[in-house]
Amino acid sequence: MGESIGRVVVIEDEQPVLDAVIAALRAERFTTTAYNDIPQPTDVLAAAPDLAILDVLLPSGNGMDLARKLRQQRELPIIFLTARDAVADRVAGLELGADDYLVKPFALEELMARVRAVLRRRGAIPQVLEVEQVIVDEEHGFAARDGNLLSLTSTELRLLAFLMRHRGQALSKDQLLTQVWGYDAYDHNLVEVHISALRRKLEANGVGGGHLIHTVRGIGYRFSP
Repeated sequence: MGESIGRVVVIEDEQPVLDAVIAALRAERFTTTAYNDIPQPTDVLAAAPDLAILDVLLPSGNGMDLARKLRQQRELPIIFLTARDAVADRVAGLELGADDYLVKPFALEELMARVRAVLRRRGAIPQVLEVEQVIVDEEHGFAARDGNLLSLTSTELRLLAFLMRHRGQALSKDQLLTQVWGYDAYDHNLVEVHISALRRKLEANGVGGGHLIHTVRGIGYRFSP
């Protein structure tokens, strides 16, 4: 899986949602700790998390109360998850100091993008990905190879960033669909078309050419400089 890029605690009582979020975070190389009800604040902080993802409504109480207790002990970045989309609820979370607030149902890719954005703002993860001579700046929306700016769509940029974060790993089309397009995407042809376009742009702008995205038969693709 590669070296962890950060630690995230997830507190969510709906098991399918919890499992999906944990799988998505681990795919992004985060170390995770999971709870399906309110833990003791000391247990959460003992995991030395860089970020907490908290459901607002939990069996034993309110995630906002837990967030308040956590913030009394440490300035911990927090993203709230909730099925309540009333403006008053969002305002309450943000006034509590939440870094973001995501209403269910949500796409996993949107949550991962928000996790990365919060951690970049906090300086917990690098703002720019760089592998060999390929650079991706997700925050500002650009990429380059060998100093040549790449004209990528937003989807191609997300796809390239995901491949680069998992360089050397064979990634299936299903993994790419889930992590780049969201959990409700299903068309493998979507991946093939975007991979083909991304390859052309990368190879056209590399000094001396050279393949970076390789097909792994029976699995999918691998980014290997």
